[in-house]
Amino acid sequence: MDDQGPDIRLDTATLRVLAHPVRLTVLNLLRERGPATATGIAAELGINPGAASYHLRRLAAGGLIVEDADLGTGRDRWWRAAHRQSIHDPSAGPAEQRAAGRSYTHALVLSRIEQLRRAAEEVPLLPPEWADVSTYGDFTLTLAPAEVARLRAELFDVIRRYRDAPASAAGVPVSVQVQAFPVPGTVPLGGAPE
Repeated sequence: MDDQGPDIRLDTATLRVLAHPVRLTVLNLLRERGPATATGIAAELGINPGAASYHLRRLAAGGLIVEDADLGTGRDRWWRAAHRQSIHDPSAGPAEQRAAGRSYTHALVLSRIEQLRRAAEEVPLLPPEWADVSTYGDFTLTLAPAEVARLRAELFDVIRRYRDAPASAAGVPVSVQVQAFPVPGTVPLGGAPE
């Protein structure tokens, strides 16, 4: 969205705010669809308006969303995302930030699962032009950590080119998910981060 600020690099405090799948989902809704009220978000997510309002206040306290004073009446508070995208490097920062990053990543995975569940409900109903181009790929590669890092960087470069290009007049928000992680059960687990 044109009126959103630049990307935000998540610090320990914002990672902690976003370490809840509902808050991540709310933030993504505001980024994808524009300003909304607690009532609208509650209806969209099937939660009660009080819970939606609580999560909106937490996101606002973290500087991730702002009130849109140009919309609504005295009763309705409209909120919009303050940034286009959140950036988190799990390998950067002090131990406290890395621990908060793991909690954020856990919440992010749970949030994406919910988005995929909602997408699965719509797959049979998609118009042919969208059904024909949508993709739900799953590839198992044998890679070392350095190769995963290189793959991630290359994929993000491609995504960045499309994100930074002028928006198509016929375009709609499209979720592009990139996941790269060891197949569960194949890497010895070491417990808590350093």
